[in-house]
Amino acid sequence: MVIDVDATLVSAHSEKEHARPTFKRGFGFHPLCAFVDHGPDGTGEPLTIRLRPGNAGSNTAADHIAVITAALAQLPGHPGRTRASKKILVRTDGAGSTHTLLDWLARQRLGYSVGFTLPAHTPDLINILDDADVWTPAYDAHDQVRDGAWVAELTGLLDLTGWPPGMRVIVRKERPHPGAQLRFDDVDGMRITAFATNTRPGGPGTQLADLELRHRRRARVEDRIRIAKDTGLANLPLRGFDANRIWSAIVMLALDLTAWMQTLALAEHDARRWEPKRLRLRLFNIPAVIARRARQRVLHLAEHAPWANLVTDGLNRLRSPCTAPG
Repeated sequence: MVIDVDATLVSAHSEKEHARPTFKRGFGFHPLCAFVDHGPDGTGEPLTIRLRPGNAGSNTAADHIAVITAALAQLPGHPGRTRASKKILVRTDGAGSTHTLLDWLARQRLGYSVGFTLPAHTPDLINILDDADVWTPAYDAHDQVRDGAWVAELTGLLDLTGWPPGMRVIVRKERPHPGAQLRFDDVDGMRITAFATNTRPGGPGTQLADLELRHRRRARVEDRIRIAKDTGLANLPLRGFDANRIWSAIVMLALDLTAWMQTLALAEHDARRWEPKRLRLRLFNIPAVIARRARQRVLHLAEHAPWANLVTDGLNRLRSPCTAPG
């Protein structure tokens, strides 16, 4: 079970309660969101959305802990206390790389994969890794070797005093794609990134390339946030802060309904991956009439609608005794 945590900016075009200037020189709110990630074919439903003022910090550990705690409470069967295994993995970017958050995750016995900021002498560390020839080819999104990218473990070369026991730091170097702007922290023309995890070596899926690919798949949370904004999070319509918190909860409910509708009713069709704009255009706007006959409600869909058959098949699938995919 993977929980992705990330923040986003929501603009406000009027004086709303707790709307503040943002770090990108905008004005509005800075909600922190948590989504469950079941893989590319999963649902990606939201677990919690914590509405915050626009000037809320990106790396505020207290907000991350509150969001992860609320997300854990949404998981079926979670007892609400410390788990005795690392079957739940929390992924976030470098904003979650704080001592307070990682210490809390370690005490909760949760797995984590968090972006990590490298020290100033990173070029010297990369040279040591180059001399030792310990780099391993990285994988692309399809689990195939990616040309021009390598990963290595940097744990033994760093002073991790004060960080949680068992934390590992894995670094990736990659040749920038043609046309990419070089950055001041690039080393010998290579783009360097790193993340921290407490996943132990050994066992399936624990090779360095597998762990690095697992962390990069956190980028799916950007798609979840975009879908949330298309569902109603992009514009908070109400004046009061608590009222907009309720609006955010309604957005979460709509996301849940849409995600599970697609999973159960549209599992064998390309519509399984359609986003809200396409769903509204092709499915949600089909002309229909509700009629009552023989003490039953009957939904009559317009026969000329090109996607009416898909709606009918989906409704029949939801009515069937077993609606699970496959």
